[in-house]
Amino acid sequence: MNSKEQSLKEDGVLRSKAEEQLAGKPIKSSPIGAETDLKRLVHELRVHQIELEMQNEELRMANERAEKALKKYAMMYDFAPMGYFTLDSEGAICDLNYTGAEMLGEKRFSLIGSNFRIFVSEDSLPVYNNFFSGIFSSNLKESCNVVLGYDKKFHCPVYMEGVVTGDNQECLLSVIDLSVIKK
Repeated sequence: MNSKEQSLKEDGVLRSKAEEQLAGKPIKSSPIGAETDLKRLVHELRVHQIELEMQNEELRMANERAEKALKKYAMMYDFAPMGYFTLDSEGAICDLNYTGAEMLGEKRFSLIGSNFRIFVSEDSLPVYNNFFSGIFSSNLKESCNVVLGYDKKFHCPVYMEGVVTGDNQECLLSVIDLSVIKK
């Protein structure tokens, strides 16, 4: 069944439900008279009004479900036990979760636009550069172990996996703090 046939079927079901609701409601008399065409037109308008009210209710309920799902997945992303980052093709941080910000030792929104590379220790930079360029050249999931740290502020061994998304060519990066696992 194609989408047009499905739509027609759904319209028919909606119309039937609307007519059922309308059957229980009395028809108000028309000041013009009891002409058949006028009654049919009023009936059609009332059926259409009920159809619209039912569609509105369905949309409202769908919107509520979508908002609940969005809230759930935002919570799962923001408070996940691993760092999540979205990097552009140059390595700039487009988005990250709270755990990722904590790993980098900065506030979440102050990191947006920063290049992830500056948070990789000097010793691990060649591994990271190879990893990052490999993600964009192969379009396959890549992984590596590096140490995050800069200006002798912290040194945190991490395991990273990254993959490039479709059209917008962004790198989705998940980072696991290995020092927590070793403890």
